[in-house]
Amino acid sequence: MTHDVIVVGGSYAGMAAALQLLRARRKVLVIDAGLRRNRFASHSHGFIGQDGIDPAEIARSARAQLMRYPTLTWVEGTAHTAEGARDDFAVGTDTGVTHRGRRLLFATGVRDILPDIPGLAERWGRSVFHCPYCHGYELDQGEIGVIATGPMSVHQAQLLPEWGRVTFLLNGTEGPDAEARRMLETRGVTIEEGPITGLSGTADVTLADGRRLGFAGLFTASTTRPATPLAEQMGCETTENAMGRMIRTNEAKESSVPGVFACGDVARMPHSVSLAVGDGAWAGAQIHRSLVWPDG
Repeated sequence: MTHDVIVVGGSYAGMAAALQLLRARRKVLVIDAGLRRNRFASHSHGFIGQDGIDPAEIARSARAQLMRYPTLTWVEGTAHTAEGARDDFAVGTDTGVTHRGRRLLFATGVRDILPDIPGLAERWGRSVFHCPYCHGYELDQGEIGVIATGPMSVHQAQLLPEWGRVTFLLNGTEGPDAEARRMLETRGVTIEEGPITGLSGTADVTLADGRRLGFAGLFTASTTRPATPLAEQMGCETTENAMGRMIRTNEAKESSVPGVFACGDVARMPHSVSLAVGDGAWAGAQIHRSLVWPDG
């Protein structure tokens, strides 16, 4: 069987794209490994109609709605290989099965490369975050720490005083320039220069000099990479931005390889559930148009 579209990644962007195609009565295969990027978070915020809901419940509900469409095939597994050309793609899974499709959509999301600080990874998505719009309000204007990783960290530290009293933890990195420091001072941000030795409690930071600073929550800018190398292995061009590497696409969400599309966190910035859903919906509609007007 040849599907109209194979969607690699069944999280928010992938499902949003699939929905548009299913409603056009196209045959869609979704291959999903079940590893949502926000699987560590207990609540999702900033998504109209779903504010405060468990993100796992949002995903479950969305999948149940998709399963009502008879032209959907859902495969739980990992895509290991991808090859072919427009109108004849082949995707192999970890079960040894190869699936064929006319179009290919990567909605795989990204993986976060976190600062190497003891205790940070265990708190990622729970009390250490990357997006203030998603998690800042719930900190109730308490003490907020920003752990520096690069230029995006200065941006975070300047933005976050909307949500609480901010301490910018340089963790031994090169500090902001004079202009940025003036902006931080204007925003009431405190700067701590010293290295961090570890995190404990909910969001307590221990510095190399022995001091322990308590926070309601912490923010840090992770570096992102596509969650799977398949698109790059197929020759899809990538681009570097302030947050990391993503697949380069045009306005129709098509990559540099004809017939291969990408959407969601792996193909846009900034990142959030609501933005991923919108990006996926647009990608689904554009893929459908490419099937109707292959030369248009």
